[in-house]
Amino acid sequence: MEMHQVRYFLAVAQLLNFTRAAEECNVTQPSLTRAIKQLEAELGGDLFRRERPAAQLTELGQRMHPLLKQCFEAATGARSLASSFRSGEIGALRVALTHAIDLSLLIPHLNQIKRQFNRLEFRFLRGSSREVAEFLKKGEAELGIAADIDEVWERLDVWPLFTESFELVVSDGHRLAGRSSIALDDLRAEQLLSRTFCEHSARISASLREHGIAIEQGHEISNERDLIELVEADIGVAMLPHTSPVPETLTRAAVAGLDARRTVSLYGVAGRQRTAVANAVMRMLRGADWREIAG
Repeated sequence: MEMHQVRYFLAVAQLLNFTRAAEECNVTQPSLTRAIKQLEAELGGDLFRRERPAAQLTELGQRMHPLLKQCFEAATGARSLASSFRSGEIGALRVALTHAIDLSLLIPHLNQIKRQFNRLEFRFLRGSSREVAEFLKKGEAELGIAADIDEVWERLDVWPLFTESFELVVSDGHRLAGRSSIALDDLRAEQLLSRTFCEHSARISASLREHGIAIEQGHEISNERDLIELVEADIGVAMLPHTSPVPETLTRAAVAGLDARRTVSLYGVAGRQRTAVANAVMRMLRGADWREIAG
């Protein structure tokens, strides 16, 4: 089945006249008639009753009409979309982020890149550090953002963006609220909410263990929203990266004597062609001054 056959069929179905349909499609009537006969042969039956003064759709033609119309519109839309991508009118960006990276880090750069394209299509993928690496390998994402990807792959490019510390977050009614710095001894009586979705969760737990903090008495949390609600309810305290946003109902402070930091990096695949949007975003992220946001 050729798309010009479908186009001729739709024209006749609309005008119910072969001569006028040929004029509408800018072809000769014999060419249009021949194309429709070929389409009928492929579909196994007549699509029109050739009557005068008007042609009529057969039962098969009526049943095929919505399907062929949908097929034609989809093909036309695909061609238009491809043309828009080639001309740069539409840009696409596919980014994979680990669960511990907040999307707000990208928002200023996405707002800036929007002004360079008439239309942008974003796709954000979430996963563990291993899943982010798989998204990049399979080509499902062009760029990845993670604090750490535990993956050895020679084609994985890494560009460190910034390093930030972890801070203790508590409810505003907590006994430790309002302090600018908290001693490790102050944590011994607290129940820690462990961010199991964070790439550095195990490292922070190990560091606390070294200082005699009984983290085994804490709670394991699998997403940021649940963790925030539990801290607000004063069910526990949590160690969050400096760039993780928290509501005004919570306060945060550094923990003296605890070396808990992470480096957030941008990842890409060496030698793989990227879209214009991905290249622009990559340049923005690598060239940004992260000192203020990373504290």
